[in-house]
Amino acid sequence: MTRKIEIEHVLIVDDERVVRKGISRALFNRNIRATEASNGEEALAHLQTHSFDLVLLDIKMEDMDGTEILQQIRRNDPDANVVMITGYPTIATAVHCTKLGALDYLTKPFSLGDLDAALNKVHSKKAANGDLAPAPIGITQDSPKRLIVGQSPPMRKIFQKIARVAPTESSVLISGESGTGKELVARAIHANSSRKDMEFVAVDCSALVETLLESELFGHVKGSFTGAHQTKHGLFELANHGTFFFDEITNLSLKIQAKLLRVIQEREFMKVGDQHRIKLDVRIIAASNTPLSEAIQNGTFREDLFYRLSVVPLELPPLRSRKEDIPFLIEHFLKKLSRKMKKSPPEISPEAVDVLKEYAWPGNVRELEHAIERILILEDTDIIQERNLPSYIMQQQGDLQIFPEDPITLQELEKKYIAFVLKKAGGKKIEAARILGINRKTLSAKINKYGL
Repeated sequence: MTRKIEIEHVLIVDDERVVRKGISRALFNRNIRATEASNGEEALAHLQTHSFDLVLLDIKMEDMDGTEILQQIRRNDPDANVVMITGYPTIATAVHCTKLGALDYLTKPFSLGDLDAALNKVHSKKAANGDLAPAPIGITQDSPKRLIVGQSPPMRKIFQKIARVAPTESSVLISGESGTGKELVARAIHANSSRKDMEFVAVDCSALVETLLESELFGHVKGSFTGAHQTKHGLFELANHGTFFFDEITNLSLKIQAKLLRVIQEREFMKVGDQHRIKLDVRIIAASNTPLSEAIQNGTFREDLFYRLSVVPLELPPLRSRKEDIPFLIEHFLKKLSRKMKKSPPEISPEAVDVLKEYAWPGNVRELEHAIERILILEDTDIIQERNLPSYIMQQQGDLQIFPEDPITLQELEKKYIAFVLKKAGGKKIEAARILGINRKTLSAKINKYGL
């Protein structure tokens, strides 16, 4: 269900912004996350709070020589993978960096082939050390091309739960906001279960007329009511031996809820107007975008049915709480939708990715997919820039959202504001500290605290 990602996260240390952005774009196109540092102090702060598979380190920088940073990195982590970058290559420099523990060095300007060669060296070293641990970027549904994409901690937990619950027969209740992928998770559970070769039947409880819902679910016999001109097989019968998925289950009436409870308890049902009982072997997965506890308190949902459905609860996180997955989702949708449109997928600039990461995404993953589809249809470009993004995203995009959709803690607000000021100051700490009205030492401490 998972595939291996040998190199996940790279730290780029270079005082030239154009170099950092160029490398970031190349890494993004290789499914590798990049963090940028414009000087040695920033680099060492990142290394204190994050782990990196590779550090790309410029030798000549204003505040601190790259070899000095290399020595500090190696003292703190003897196994760190560091590749030096230099615009002034000499044999003496190469020998010196190698003695200090650098894995390799690149000469500016270097090609994508040179970068790939450096990445391959890291890969070979990790393989030799047996360090290639599986890191999921997604879990399959009904084919290898269909993935639920994500490698953030919240999604890793979801993948682990899916892997544990899929082989069982337990009922699953999936909760989460609209657009978070509840049906995709249900399909993934089915696709990784012993029922994968049988039917997966999904019904949107909000889309069916109440008067017809009972007939749709259970079927009916000819003449059982006005308009029943012939016997009809219901969805339960179609799903027998497979998986039945109730989407937006809170829309079921109390009458239908009572009948569903009997189906779950007795594992049999009757068509409308029939006395013949049909044995049922089906796994039930339900989903709701509103908490069922509220519906129970309001008297619109049966508590006994809730306990039958929520043997294993799965709560999907909103996209705004797993922003580190957005670059991977963007790439996934670019490839998926371009393939559907029979065109080559364009690249996307790091600046455009940053804008998309900061947008609130009230419609979650579904909204992101639709945004990418809109760009592919309306924009004729090989590289998606900020100007190519939908206007509503740019209008709502702000470097700082003082009042986000969900309330946040004072510390989270402080972190966002410091990041905003640092960005406006071009990464210059002295200027940022001046704007914030604090000294540089205090600012450095807060940067380390928040991992900025």
